[in-house]
Amino acid sequence: MLKKTYSPKDAMSDQQYMKPEILHNEDLEEISKEYVDNPRYVAPTSGLETAATNKPYPVHGAPKFYNILNRTRHAFREYLAEFIGTLILVMFGDGVVAQVTLSDGKSGNYTTIAMTWATAVFLGYEASAGISGGHLNPAVTLSAVVFRGFPLKKLPGYVAAQWLGGFCGALIVYGTYYQSFNDFEGGTQRTVIGDTATAGIFCTFPQPFLSTKGQVTSEVVSTALLQFGIFSMTDPCNSSLGPAFPFGLWILIFGIGAGFGYQTGYAINLARDFAPRVAAAVVGYPSEMFTAYHHYFWVPLCCPLFGALFGAFLYDVFVYQGDDSPLNQADWGLDQFKKNFKDWDLRPDFGTSQIARMERIRDQTKYEEEAYKQAAAAGQTSGSPV
Repeated sequence: MLKKTYSPKDAMSDQQYMKPEILHNEDLEEISKEYVDNPRYVAPTSGLETAATNKPYPVHGAPKFYNILNRTRHAFREYLAEFIGTLILVMFGDGVVAQVTLSDGKSGNYTTIAMTWATAVFLGYEASAGISGGHLNPAVTLSAVVFRGFPLKKLPGYVAAQWLGGFCGALIVYGTYYQSFNDFEGGTQRTVIGDTATAGIFCTFPQPFLSTKGQVTSEVVSTALLQFGIFSMTDPCNSSLGPAFPFGLWILIFGIGAGFGYQTGYAINLARDFAPRVAAAVVGYPSEMFTAYHHYFWVPLCCPLFGALFGAFLYDVFVYQGDDSPLNQADWGLDQFKKNFKDWDLRPDFGTSQIARMERIRDQTKYEEEAYKQAAAAGQTSGSPV
């Protein structure tokens, strides 16, 4: 976002230089006054941070509710976007690990794994960011709730959608590579530990020498770097990336994989680790999926949540100045916390209010167009109605 500099003599009001209104808690807001049949709207919720919705141009057409499919899709649009985005992320990520593992390293190496995981996040984000913000990670969503005023009522739906996306993505990868699994393991018996183990395709496992403290530290630090990087690249008063944010995200994920992936495989996302882990157990992997390495499964399940909150906290303490952070509020975010619980409502919006609203907008648009045409015919005006 460009920063405008001005002198006191030409500054009419500080209000004109304030940060754009935060749209986290708003539904579809009209931003186009053009005389068109289909007014355009901004995305209904925030991205990884407020900058994702503070876009200076229209990005979506107003939804039209012709049937129950349109209305249902509109009601669950954000959760469907998170589901698809996480599905894409896990398919590409688990897919590259499957290719490298099942080919015994002949069709790739750790570098290709790190690069493809970064690409997986990039593609998943691009597939969902305009609708849901492209969180794709429960830890990122939780950090947005705590530090950026993201609606608490959306947290359960986002997490469920991300988990289902990871679960289904893992099943698709397994089905695609099923014959390769059988060839590599010498049959249909699946293993978690050993020379022909394939469980690591779906989830992460630590190095055998690593203690529990080392495991926790590795995941907390990696996820803290992830969240710190996300907040820094989406801070409108700090970052210069703008529309190039997805490319910055690619570099961030690749950097974490290249610099902090050796010890635990940098899960940094329970939707990409625990959900595929459960999917693997469903298709026949033994209970060692959860008991191996001293029940390691809980580390990538819990530690990313604490790591992301820690990274977000560090960024807001040292850098962030926005008033949507509780650290920058007089009451330390208490009012925002109360409002989140007051507004708690898990009922989906099936578009009834939007239908009435858009009918009024279109009726008004039609009326103004007719009035303009009559005035133009009478020679009382010229040019366009805008």
